[in-house]
Amino acid sequence: MNLQEITLQLILPSEQKRFQSLMEAHHYLGALPKIGHTLWYVACYKNEWLALISFSAAAWKCAARDQWIGWSFRYQYDRLHLIANNSRFLILPEHHYPNLASRILSLCERRISQDWQKQFGYPLLLLETFVDPQYFHGTIYRAANWIHAGETRGFRRTSKGYSPTHKQPKQIYVRPLSSRSQARLSQSILDPYYCYGAPKIMLMADQMRTLPEFFADIPDPRRKQGRRHSLSCILAISAGAVLCGMEGYKAISGWADDLGQKARARFKCRKRDGYYSVPSRTTFRETLTYLRDLYSQLPIILMS
Repeated sequence: MNLQEITLQLILPSEQKRFQSLMEAHHYLGALPKIGHTLWYVACYKNEWLALISFSAAAWKCAARDQWIGWSFRYQYDRLHLIANNSRFLILPEHHYPNLASRILSLCERRISQDWQKQFGYPLLLLETFVDPQYFHGTIYRAANWIHAGETRGFRRTSKGYSPTHKQPKQIYVRPLSSRSQARLSQSILDPYYCYGAPKIMLMADQMRTLPEFFADIPDPRRKQGRRHSLSCILAISAGAVLCGMEGYKAISGWADDLGQKARARFKCRKRDGYYSVPSRTTFRETLTYLRDLYSQLPIILMS
């Protein structure tokens, strides 16, 4: 096989079912749903599928990666969009050829930033991936000049935040997409070319706890009947979302839905059957609109 004749193509909508089926059948972690900013590629040789690879949003927290970049907690959340995670890489069983993996990774590096900008409106500066040493040794990434940044602590994300106990740590590899990727990500002022949306920050645990206390003295003018969430909770989450760059009721609600169980507890969310729930989009919209009309001078940023 002539590796120079291999091509890399974005998966078409009509090919997504086949892509997922092959991932589910042959990748040890199975398939991943296409949620948020995600790109799927297929490597072909004379129209025959050789390998599948997917990139998605970067990990929120990764101490070894963050230390390698050198950015501060203050800037991290506002720049995570410039990193993509190589979440799946599958060479189909009948196509394990020497140097094939390195060739495919090289083709991805050449085009993914431009593809990402075309699809989502901004480029990329860095790729990351996590390798489970129980199954692999990171050989293909080392051969493709990816940098071994360290290891995770073994905790994994769950629907309730992070797992309480750690498991097998994973190796972390990163691949800069330009010679200045590290410097651009860590500099105090981000080049406007790489900015996306409103500036974002990540709230710390103490800040989350403080926000409900700040709004605790505001009297709740709503009827008691049907009231599920405290006013201080609704206002605290709304303020937190706005501080993190969210605009509009839909964005505030989406930000709230993404909160883990520990974060919801800090915002003093309603707890039922051992699970903390957040207000719905309708609750945010109706409550904030009602307060806007009732208290025109209330110091809250409201969006129409």
